[in-house]
Amino acid sequence: MEVDDTAPRGGSGGPPRIRRLEESVVNRIAAGEVIQRPSSAVKELVENSIDAGASTVSVTVKDGGLKLIQVSDDGHGIRCEDLPILCERHTTSKLSAYEDLQTIKSMGFRGEALASMTYVGHVTVTTITEGQLHGYRVSYRDGVMENDPKPCAAVKGTQVMVENLFYNMVARRKTLENSNDDYPKIVDFISRFAVHHINVNFSCRKHGANRADVHSGSTSSRLDAIRNVYGASVVRDLMEIQVSDENAVDEIFKMDGFISNANYVAKKTTMILFINDRLVDCTSLKRATEFVYSAILPQASKPFIYMSINLPPEHVDVNIHPTKKEVSLLNQERIIEKIKDAIEEKLMNCNNTRIFQTQALNSSALTQSNTRKDMGTEISTPTGDKSQKIPVSQMVRTDPRDPSGRLHTYWQGQSSNLEKKSDLVTVSKELMYQQALCRFGNFNAIQLSEPAPLRELLTMALKDDESMSDVNEKEKLEIAEVNTEILRENAEMINEYFSIHIDQGGNLTRLPVVLDQYTPDMDRLPEFMLTLGNDIAWDVEKECFRTAAAAIGNFYALHPPILPNPSGKGIRLYKKNKDSMESAGQADNDLTSTDEDDMDQELVAEAEAAWAQREWTIQHVLFPSMRLFLKPPKSMATDGTFVQIASLDKLYKIFERC
Repeated sequence: MEVDDTAPRGGSGGPPRIRRLEESVVNRIAAGEVIQRPSSAVKELVENSIDAGASTVSVTVKDGGLKLIQVSDDGHGIRCEDLPILCERHTTSKLSAYEDLQTIKSMGFRGEALASMTYVGHVTVTTITEGQLHGYRVSYRDGVMENDPKPCAAVKGTQVMVENLFYNMVARRKTLENSNDDYPKIVDFISRFAVHHINVNFSCRKHGANRADVHSGSTSSRLDAIRNVYGASVVRDLMEIQVSDENAVDEIFKMDGFISNANYVAKKTTMILFINDRLVDCTSLKRATEFVYSAILPQASKPFIYMSINLPPEHVDVNIHPTKKEVSLLNQERIIEKIKDAIEEKLMNCNNTRIFQTQALNSSALTQSNTRKDMGTEISTPTGDKSQKIPVSQMVRTDPRDPSGRLHTYWQGQSSNLEKKSDLVTVSKELMYQQALCRFGNFNAIQLSEPAPLRELLTMALKDDESMSDVNEKEKLEIAEVNTEILRENAEMINEYFSIHIDQGGNLTRLPVVLDQYTPDMDRLPEFMLTLGNDIAWDVEKECFRTAAAAIGNFYALHPPILPNPSGKGIRLYKKNKDSMESAGQADNDLTSTDEDDMDQELVAEAEAAWAQREWTIQHVLFPSMRLFLKPPKSMATDGTFVQIASLDKLYKIFERC
């Protein structure tokens, strides 16, 4: 209802008239309360995906969510007959009566979120349910369908796309455009969901970006989830905490989580709170925990806290906030007090010792002579030369036993280690191996332009195999035939597990996508198929998975091109008359600077293209993927694959001011 402000107030005109607002105005006002900003829409859509039983949730955002929000999941989907009322207000599958709120376990229940989005944006839904041959796509505006659902190709689950958010709310849109980008808030929401829902794969990226800002895989360990999202440095300083009150007569609650210890340092409090699997805020609980930490941490340091509180549903009132951001608990003060006491006890027990990261000292630095004179220090170097006097106030400590040491004395003798070494083939092989295991049974596929006969591939591999040089052609054909039959017999399993499709005629038609935007070197395909047929233990499940993943890793690894690198001295390998030139005794540097007429230009161009593609792949595909997905085994730290040259965390503690 609305008061008519146009009517005169008081006097002969009487009081202003009360009018009933139009339904469209009511809905738009309500939508502004539920969808306050783009991050609110993302939170609602992700919660819907989790309620739908999704194991994978992908979020794509453009211009902070104002231009585009796209949330895709692999949940159970939406029935076609439910699509006409999907975006009407107060339509939901979560409850049917008010009493159901007392036992509600789903995150959504009002049926307002999708409806609100249609009143402030353009919504398109694509969905498919299990058993359907095709999906349906439909657009919504102001709570109703703009057209009938159209059949379309779709992957399992639902995709909701919200475009031009707040297009009809000029003031709010300008406020959001002028303020900081809402994308960090969206990343924060997804990070919190990823920590709690460890059985769901979450990803969040900006539209058009190659790298996801959040990419979490399903894991059985909460610590692994925190490590994937917030980094190993956070996990190192976390302690597990559990609180329960099961013996109380009037209430039952359990709390488990992880809290930072006294060694953790951060400028801002990170508190991840889930109550009955619902992401909420609780100002009083946050204030209580910060009060406990204030007695332990330095003034500028803040804690990291993850808590999951489980209560009987009837003890939680979830219907007190338009965006379900807050909940009300029965006996809330007592619960907070008990949690506060448990955190205080845990911190007091861990505060007996403090851990400081140190780095091994160079023994040669300790043998150097230091001579103090007046207010300066004179340092003798291994060569016997004396450096200039350095005031003590400008010295940097490198040895706690000798506070006047200098930086160069710490690094003396260490120059041989001052570079990062990486064997790209070994590293890429390990990356592809891990990706093959992670994507097991869930690969996308590369369709070959023409089917490749297995028998021909295997025959080619055997001819190129130097270890088979003593085997005659007839025996090689027999070996190829045997391996072809082995692959055909296991074709169904190979296709299901690794998306390597072999048709009934014994032809290879598809290969798996192990890494997005990356295609393996097809010159190595015959060798790969021979490895699958000859080296895989198909009858032993664990060994089969390991050896098959290893074969895929070796095939997809970033091997150098077969043609030599034409840059530098390698160019001499492409000379047409190089034999005569070498016999004439010309030096190597002369061989690299001959006329273009002496070069096989076609071959050089092919080699340059291959090596340029390799460099692009290393820079734009391999290294970003290593940063996201690679978990190097400990063996790589000892076999020379990686050489650690420094640790900033340790350097800050060692090279601090006196």
